[in-house]
Amino acid sequence: MLPQKQAEEAMMSSLSQTIEHEEGEEVKGDTSHFSLKNILWHGGSAYDAWFSCASNQVAQVLLTLPYSFSQLGMVSGIIFQVFYGLLGSYTAYLISILYIEYRSRKEKENVSFKNHVIQWFEVLEGLLGPYWKAIGLAFNCTFLLFGSVIQLIACASNIYYINDHLDKRTWTYIFGACCATTVFIPSFHNYRIWSFLGLGMTTYTAWYLTIAALVHGQVENVTHSAPNKMVLYFTGATNILYTFGGHAVTVEIMHAMWKPQKFKYIYFYATIYVFTLTLPSAISVYWAFGDQLLDHSNAFSLLPRSGWRDTGVILMLIHQFITFGFACTPLYFVWEKVIGMHDTKSICLRALARLPVVIPIWFLAIIFPFFGPINSAVGALLVSFTVYIIPASAHMLTYRSASARQNAAEKLPFFIPNWTVMYVVNAFVVVWVLVVGFGFGGWASMTNFIKQVDTFGLFAKCYQCPQKVLPSNHTLHH
Repeated sequence: MLPQKQAEEAMMSSLSQTIEHEEGEEVKGDTSHFSLKNILWHGGSAYDAWFSCASNQVAQVLLTLPYSFSQLGMVSGIIFQVFYGLLGSYTAYLISILYIEYRSRKEKENVSFKNHVIQWFEVLEGLLGPYWKAIGLAFNCTFLLFGSVIQLIACASNIYYINDHLDKRTWTYIFGACCATTVFIPSFHNYRIWSFLGLGMTTYTAWYLTIAALVHGQVENVTHSAPNKMVLYFTGATNILYTFGGHAVTVEIMHAMWKPQKFKYIYFYATIYVFTLTLPSAISVYWAFGDQLLDHSNAFSLLPRSGWRDTGVILMLIHQFITFGFACTPLYFVWEKVIGMHDTKSICLRALARLPVVIPIWFLAIIFPFFGPINSAVGALLVSFTVYIIPASAHMLTYRSASARQNAAEKLPFFIPNWTVMYVVNAFVVVWVLVVGFGFGGWASMTNFIKQVDTFGLFAKCYQCPQKVLPSNHTLHH
């Protein structure tokens, strides 16, 4: 217990120095200014981390879950949501343990992290070596890149239901420019107010979907035929895998905390709240519209236009801007480290240096505007490794020796009685996600994705837009 306590005390001392350094001299002078800034801008508590996790976990994917239910069926949809929610919480716990292990080892070597944000690939390098760093960097950056792409696609998809005078591709151009302003947000410390507002926005939208679908009632001759095709079944399952695999930014959120060792169960608590949003909305919308959702990946498209729906669309647009920042900020950090700008104090200089990161995201969103199917493809090919297979494998390898287990910075959780059980659970995660998520899910999601490319083509101008009826000659004459 003594080595663990000493490691935690050393970690807390270093974190306190980091926070003081980041807040700067200006917050030490004016108490009232510090108070306002602290409330709106500087977040590092366990509550901030909870809001960040919950807000980031359920974003645009909330609108595609009814679509997944139409592929999986009601029972399978509910089971997969609960199963992957718990599985995601477990691997987020593993990531937090590995971060604490890495941090405690570095503290013993008197390594300072002033003005430096620890990232997942650095944790892998410190614990397992350069090859694991390369693997983690490749998967994490690619996932976050496409995660940002998905937010842009979702912005264009949603705004179209309020204003269809412009096609979705044009809206993508516009929102790409808007989301580029996230380069001015320095780190996850500064997402306090945004995380709070973002979760409120998704909460409104989730309950709007639930109530609106129930009030609307079932459409005439509604059918619920799923599951009836294996391709659709595993496509829907991997979209849910993607839903609860949003912890690619776990390390960055932990590093922004004043007491990162408190993070261990925060993601689980966030997932419990997210269940109250995703399950009622997906169940009710699928109950109301059934198989119609197979051709409408965005739940907004089937609900009648009203002030309530337009409010939900606007709130989701704002939230997608926030989530874009969440996904892009770790990419900004990586790019800053590559070009040697990570230690720069000037926000404007850092913002200017970050801009090149946004350009490929913008371009990819225009090439692949397939809202819904792209979620499943990213889930199967990237999320499966980034936030499930790699953390479970890294945890097993980090503690493979008896001395590593004996000197672990954190003891086993209360729900794992011994290391044997821990290894069995980790092995199950790796095998399940590798076979079902990456194997079957990759085959199904890519089959569906290629079908969308064949149907709509790359650079589709308006993906899944209803055909506009041109006025007849008689109408024009009249």
